[in-house]
Amino acid sequence: MELNNKNILVVGLAKTGVACARFLAGRGARVTVTDMHDEAVLLPQLAQLAAWNIRKVLGRHDEGDFTGADLIVVSPGVPQDHPLLVKAKAADREIVSEIELAARFIDVPLVAITGTNGKTTTTTLAGEIFKANGYRTFVGGNIGNPLIELLESGELVDQVVAEISSFQLEWITAFRPQVAVLLNLSEDHLDRYADYQEYIDAKLRIFKNQDESNFAVVNRDDELVWKYAQGLKAQLFPFSRRQELAEGIFHRDGVIVYRHNGREECFPTNAIRLQGVHNLENIMAALACALLSGCRPDDSFEAVQGFTALHHRMEFVAEVNGVRYYEDSKATNVGSVEKALESFDNITLIAGGKDKGGSYTPLALLVKERVRHLVLIGEAAGRMQAELGHLTDTRLATTLEEAVTLAGHITEPGGIVLMSPACSSFDMFRDYEERAERYIAAVKRL
Repeated sequence: MELNNKNILVVGLAKTGVACARFLAGRGARVTVTDMHDEAVLLPQLAQLAAWNIRKVLGRHDEGDFTGADLIVVSPGVPQDHPLLVKAKAADREIVSEIELAARFIDVPLVAITGTNGKTTTTTLAGEIFKANGYRTFVGGNIGNPLIELLESGELVDQVVAEISSFQLEWITAFRPQVAVLLNLSEDHLDRYADYQEYIDAKLRIFKNQDESNFAVVNRDDELVWKYAQGLKAQLFPFSRRQELAEGIFHRDGVIVYRHNGREECFPTNAIRLQGVHNLENIMAALACALLSGCRPDDSFEAVQGFTALHHRMEFVAEVNGVRYYEDSKATNVGSVEKALESFDNITLIAGGKDKGGSYTPLALLVKERVRHLVLIGEAAGRMQAELGHLTDTRLATTLEEAVTLAGHITEPGGIVLMSPACSSFDMFRDYEERAERYIAAVKRL
C-alpha cells in the first residue's frame, strides 16, 4: 500500500489516532488529524505529534477534509453513522480502521480474538504461550498498544496476538487473521448499535476475509456463536466445556483434551491457577490458537499453569470474618456476570452502574439459584430491581462503599461477596479501574 504524498485524514486523537498519525507521517503521507476536543484538552496527544508536519483541525470537523481525503482512518470511538463519514462514503472515499491499516503492513501470522467477554484474558494468555514457545510476540490491539505501534517501532516479531473489539472491525476490508477466535456473544454496546443483530454482525466480521487455510476457533456451547459459525470459509475448530468433540478442544473429568487431524493431547486442570468456569473456556481458546499455530504442547501448558487472573477480572481481594470478597469490575455486561455467577454459590452480588440498554433477565435463573443477597447501586439499580429483585433478597445502596459495608453485615461466614456490575462505571466513576480500586479499598477497611 503506497502512502507517500497521499492525503490522509485521521479521525479521533485518542491513543490509536495518535499512533496512526505518526505512522502515516513517517511513511510520507500528508496527514490531517481532526477531533471535536479543543487544543487545551488534547495537549498530551499533541505533544506526541510535535515532531511531525501534521495539520490539525481541533474543536470541529470540516466536511472538505472528509470528502477530499484519499484515505480516512477512523478511531474506534467514532461510530459508523457519523454524518461526515456517511458523506465521505457517498463520495467514494476509502475508510479504514486502524487494524485494517496495520494489517496491510504486518507480514507475520496474526491471531485475532474477539467476543463479548474474556477477550483480554484469552489474548494475554495466548501471548504468554507463544512467548514460552520461543516466538517473538507482539500482544496488543484493543489492549496495551495499537497494532500500528508495532509497525512504527520497527520491532522484529514472529507472531502477533491481538484483542479485537466490534468497533475496530467495523471498517475492515482485507483484515485476515491466520486464527480468528469468537469466544461468546451476549448483548452489549446497545448504546452504540441500533440493535443486537448489528452488534453480532460487527463481531462476525473477524471471519470475513478468512479462507480454507485459516482457522476459526469458536465456542461450541454458545448457541449464537455456533449458529453463525456454520458456513464460514475457514476451518472450524470448536471448544467446549460441556461436550466431547471429535475435532476441537474440550474439558472432561478434570482434563482438557485437544484433538486435531488424528492427534490428541491431554492437559490435567488440577494444577491450573486461573479459576472460574469462564476462564476454562478462555484457556481452551488460547491453547487452540497456539497449538494450531505450531506451538509445543508441554511448553504451552506450562505457560497456562503459571498464568494468574488479570486485574479486575474475578480477582480475589480478601477474606474477612469467613467471607471471601471478589472483584470483577471488568464485568460490564450481562454475559460476563453470568460466567462469574456460574463460578460460585452462596453469593452476595453487588451490581449496577450505568445502564447499557440490554436486558438483565438472562441473569434470572442464576440469581434465583446462587445469589442469596443482591445489593444494587447506580443508575441501573431501578431497572435491575424491577427485573431481578423479586428473585432474592434485594437491597439498594447509594454508594459502592455503602454496598460493601451492607454486604459485610448480611453475608454469613462461608459466603461470597462478588462485585460484578453488569454495567459500565461512568455514572459514578472515571472508569472500571477506579470502581475496582474503590471496592478493594472498601473491603480492606472492613
